[in-house]
Amino acid sequence: MSATKFQSDTAVRPKISVCMASYNGEKFISRQLTTILSQLMPDDEVIISDDSSSDKTLDVIRAFADSRIRLFAGKTFRSPTYNFEHALKQATGEIIFLSDQDDEWADGWVETALHALQHVSLVVCDADMIDADGQVQPPSEGKIYRYGGRKPGVLQNLYRNGYIGCCCAFRREVLGVALPFPTKLPWHDWWIGLVSDAFFSMKFIPDKMIRHRRHGANASPTGAESPFTLKEKFKMRVQIVTALTWRKLTKW
Repeated sequence: MSATKFQSDTAVRPKISVCMASYNGEKFISRQLTTILSQLMPDDEVIISDDSSSDKTLDVIRAFADSRIRLFAGKTFRSPTYNFEHALKQATGEIIFLSDQDDEWADGWVETALHALQHVSLVVCDADMIDADGQVQPPSEGKIYRYGGRKPGVLQNLYRNGYIGCCCAFRREVLGVALPFPTKLPWHDWWIGLVSDAFFSMKFIPDKMIRHRRHGANASPTGAESPFTLKEKFKMRVQIVTALTWRKLTKW
């Protein structure tokens, strides 16, 4: 499928939905929401699905008192993947951005993504790695793409996932195929990326538009060694291929 063009001028640009999954994120979520909201228009939305946080995350979010924030609290997914799925199901915008609760958006990320999405269905930007204090880490200390830049292709990304969720933005048409998520899905961004590879088109943006924070308590292993055994990795890929094949048969 090919993407159809839309106008990205701020006066007529499509509605944006930023989807975030939160859990005990009181320490960094305020900074992230500040960097996001400063780039949005009045009709855009930030959807936050909270997986039963036990700290002050909800208080921090509510303190913004911003009508663009749609908070869904009291969920018990116990899974970042399916917490993200819930957030995505609530999205009403034509353009979807994924966001982690503890990162920061660089100025211009929205405009950069919208420009690229004129021609493709999904974009992935590069990112800096930052520590708990917001200091950019040298490549020797942390690199978001451990094995080089992002390239399209189902087989390549089935072998080694090149999609980093916090760096992704995509058109609503991708959701029409990606939702609902398959059962026992390990990572939401892997699935969305493979759906894009199989059904649509993508582009890698070399600009570092996200500052991805590594602080020792992240919910995902972005930029780190995989915690899974070879047997587990093989089983994951069989499940993904089965789900993708079935989605291809039912959605094409």
